[in-house]
Amino acid sequence: MQNHTGHDHTGHTAHGDHAAHAGHGGHGGHGHHAGHAGAQPGGLAVSQDGYTLELDATVLGAGVQPVGFRVVGPDGRAVTEYVAEHEKELHFIAVRRDTAGFQHVHPVRDEQGTWSVELALEPGDWRFFTDVHPVGHDGTMTLGIDVAVAGPYDPRPLPEATGVARIGAYTVTLDGTLLPGETSQLTLTVSKDGSPVTDLQPYLAAYGHLVALRVGDLGYLHVHPEGAPGDGTTAPGPEIAFMAAAPSAGTYRLYLDFQHEGVVRTAEFTVRTGGSAAPAGHQHGHHAQHAHH
Repeated sequence: MQNHTGHDHTGHTAHGDHAAHAGHGGHGGHGHHAGHAGAQPGGLAVSQDGYTLELDATVLGAGVQPVGFRVVGPDGRAVTEYVAEHEKELHFIAVRRDTAGFQHVHPVRDEQGTWSVELALEPGDWRFFTDVHPVGHDGTMTLGIDVAVAGPYDPRPLPEATGVARIGAYTVTLDGTLLPGETSQLTLTVSKDGSPVTDLQPYLAAYGHLVALRVGDLGYLHVHPEGAPGDGTTAPGPEIAFMAAAPSAGTYRLYLDFQHEGVVRTAEFTVRTGGSAAPAGHQHGHHAQHAHH
């Protein structure tokens, strides 16, 4: 990842508004996960069920850039009515194909159905995703499109598989094994200055959100947070549990968003299916952590 340690994205539209979506419907049904095992990842197609993601431009310059787009429905017109998922009508992800530069933002829509947002882009090949649930469609879908960012490209190697991420004073550890075709639990534990964080703040209807991408084609996994703030059983930390099923064997990038003391932070991990999430004592927390205000 590009060196995001301590990076403040204040200048970008709604940069702190993260969520965990995996190209699936039924966001409210966090208690039912068995049906997701082995499902195909989302975001691999620009069009699905008659809905198509259209960008104003698929070649962009480097730096902070405005991005405009729309989701065109089966009637050929831009969609203007959506079912909100995790408190937002649409969730937008940008990531370079080497998994650098991950951003999860929430654009603003005008009455004609055109969305706009600002992204911080480095040269290279990027993939943009939208998680949407248009009114009249039977669930959430993830549409993806390739974008070229002009300039000298400096691809980064994939960070090593690790179960520890550091974000300033915070440490996040990952426990659990990601399994191909089988739902399993991943538990992320948050501490600050060596002490467990027990007062995580609700963020987009959960104490944590996890986005997962398959290395090689950037396909989405199905990832859901377990429990919800205020349900009487889910504690506000230090542990955040997720159920996940890898659609295939391989390597995946996980991006955890959590909010504490009014700031949303992102911890990133590389994991391989069927093996330990982290070799004992192996710490590569410098690989991509950033705070969002």
